[in-house]
Amino acid sequence: MIKLQAIGHLGKDCITNTVNGKNVINFSVAHSEKYKDAQGNQVEKTTWVECAYWTDRTAISQYLRKGTQVYVEGTPEVRTYPKNDGTTGASLTMRVLNVQLLGGRSENTGSATPAQSQGNSYNSNREQVAQEMSEPVDDLPF
Repeated sequence: MIKLQAIGHLGKDCITNTVNGKNVINFSVAHSEKYKDAQGNQVEKTTWVECAYWTDRTAISQYLRKGTQVYVEGTPEVRTYPKNDGTTGASLTMRVLNVQLLGGRSENTGSATPAQSQGNSYNSNREQVAQEMSEPVDDLPF
């Protein structure tokens, strides 16, 4: 099995469809990286991954909004298509097996979207659990 993992931001709000009686959530994830080319110029490269998440748990779709940062993993596919100039183009797609919300693009603003709220509460809960685990326990059961 080939597995693809990506962390990036959603390019637009997701679309939920029903195909042959099964639910699918479609969204696109952009991963950008910056580097210097051979001449020393700063270059930014963005890779788009078209995602299809076949699931009955469509409640997550309300949080998959433009700009939300997500982690997705699944199996990759390369799809080819004819371009207007007669050449063949290719796109990277993923059949999503797991998706995790990581937060929004602008979490420091006053108005939080549902995805940002969930991401913030997840982080604060994780910090609280970590703090509780690091506190010494005086009354051990043995």
